[in-house]
Amino acid sequence: MEKQLNGKIALISGASRGIGQAIAELFAAQGAKVVITSRKQEALDRVAARIIANGGQATAIAAHTGDTRAVEELLDKINNQHGGLDILVNNAATNPHFGPILTADEGQWEKILDTNLVGYFRMAKATAGLMVKQAGGTMINISSTAGLDPQPGMGVYCVSKAGILMLTRVLAAELAQDNIRVNSIAPGFVKTRFSAAIWENPQLNEATLQSIPQKRFAYPEEIANAALFLASDQSNYMTGATLVIDGGQSLHSGQFI
Repeated sequence: MEKQLNGKIALISGASRGIGQAIAELFAAQGAKVVITSRKQEALDRVAARIIANGGQATAIAAHTGDTRAVEELLDKINNQHGGLDILVNNAATNPHFGPILTADEGQWEKILDTNLVGYFRMAKATAGLMVKQAGGTMINISSTAGLDPQPGMGVYCVSKAGILMLTRVLAAELAQDNIRVNSIAPGFVKTRFSAAIWENPQLNEATLQSIPQKRFAYPEEIANAALFLASDQSNYMTGATLVIDGGQSLHSGQFI
């Protein structure tokens, strides 16, 4: 069977672990030349080595998506090395605040929004130029069900993830004429290091599972499968859409866990 991403160049942010790593590994297995980025080169090198050992092609380039110049330099390196870019996966995220939203200070707001939302904009802006030149491409933004329904103690994070959903729709509307598709994925709870504070706490873990009809967390590979669909030709008539992957949790819409 022909690989779904043969010859494609894909850039994945936040790819040193978790969902980003799973997406990078799957894309490489499906024939893409992946460029992985996050803030720490050493962690990226480990992921790239794993991909290469499994027969894939990977380049690791550390870059901070909160720095416009760093993002531009990253895209210049990709263009010089590969001559373009076909797929962007925005996945980098942070959440340094947990508690009632009014207890968050402005520094926490700035850090969360700059990484989770403005960083996605920076990456989209930098990649759009390359995609326009080659007459098309696809962007995938990793949001969260926290952007659809409020989660207790995660208010600022929820606001940032809701912003990603609207950013996706605006970009999709504005870039469709350039044959650039923009979609998003809204995972529920995924068993990664990012969510460890929940699943490692027996009380929080049990309360969370009670809100999920399937009674389990997702695996990063399950989110990667959705990203592959959106990156491939199988989703050619989709843009501005959000795939919700949450084990049925959104069936309890509006309820706090």
